[in-house]
Amino acid sequence: MRTLIMTGATRGIGRAAASEVLRNDHETHLVLLARGESGRSTLKELRAISDHVTLVDTDLASIDSIRSSHQTVTRMLDQGDLPALHTFAGNAGVQFVDALHTTPDGFETTFAVNVLANHLLLHAFEHRFHAPARIVVTVSDTHFGDFRHTGGIVPAPRWAAPEALARPGAFPGPATVAAGRTAYSTSKLAAIYLVHEWARRLPVGVDILSYNPGLVPGTGLARAAGPVDRFLNRWVLPALSVLPIVDTVPAAGRKLADAVLGRTTAPSGSYLDRSRAVPSSEESYDTAREGALWDFVEHVRKSH
Repeated sequence: MRTLIMTGATRGIGRAAASEVLRNDHETHLVLLARGESGRSTLKELRAISDHVTLVDTDLASIDSIRSSHQTVTRMLDQGDLPALHTFAGNAGVQFVDALHTTPDGFETTFAVNVLANHLLLHAFEHRFHAPARIVVTVSDTHFGDFRHTGGIVPAPRWAAPEALARPGAFPGPATVAAGRTAYSTSKLAAIYLVHEWARRLPVGVDILSYNPGLVPGTGLARAAGPVDRFLNRWVLPALSVLPIVDTVPAAGRKLADAVLGRTTAPSGSYLDRSRAVPSSEESYDTAREGALWDFVEHVRKSH
C-alpha cells in the first residue's frame, strides 16, 4: 500500500480522478485535504469505491490550517495508520470575479491557493516521500495567454514581483472580472515556475510534473462568475467538446489519474498537456523568475 495526498478532489476533474485512482489501483490509500461539507460528502462517495480513503479537514487559504493538516498526516504516517507516502496531487484551484479576495494571512486568495499552498505542502512533506515517488500539480494552458489556448476567455498572465502578485489588487481594475481571470492565468504561470524549481531540488526518484487538463466545462471553477458566464460554462462550452482545446470532466479526470499513477511517463519538470509531454509557453522558462518566486514563497513559509 502507498499513500496519495490530494487537494481539489471534491468536485470536477479532481473528484473524477480520485474515483479513477481508487477503482484502478487497490494499493493506494487516498488522503483528501478538503474542508467542510464538500469534504465529508466526497469522503462518503469515495468510500463507496474503497475503504482506503481518509479526510483531513484543510483550508488551503490558511497557512495555519495547512500546517495543522501536515501535523495530522505526519502523525498518521508515523503511527502506521497510513502507508508510506509516494504521491501528491495538487489539483486545487480557484478563480474569482476580481483580484481582491484576501486570505486570513493577508494574501490574494488566487495566489494563496493556486501557488503558495502547493509550495507549503510540498515543503512539509518533502522528506516523507518514498522513491519512486510522483508529484503532480494541476496548471492551465491559460498561461500561454493566446487565443489558441484560451479562446479569448481568459486574459494573458501579467508577471510582476512575487511580493506584489501575492497581494490583493495586483492587476489593473482589481475589482473587475478581467483582473480575477488575470490573477488566475498568472497563478498558473507561477505554478509552472515552482514545478521547474522543485524539479531541480527534489532527490532522484521523486519526480514532479505540471498537468494541464485543457478547457474543461462543468468543473465548478466558474462558480463565482456571473450568470452569463455560468450559463456559457454549463450549456454552451460542453457542446464544444469536439474541439481539441476542450475536454469533458470524466476524460480530464482519467488523464489526471494517469499522470498521478505514472501511466503517463515524462521526465521530472515536464509539462503534461493532458496525456503527453509538450513544451509549456516560452515565458514559462525563466530561471530568474523561478528563483525569485522560490525565494518569496520560502520567505513566507519561514516568517509565518
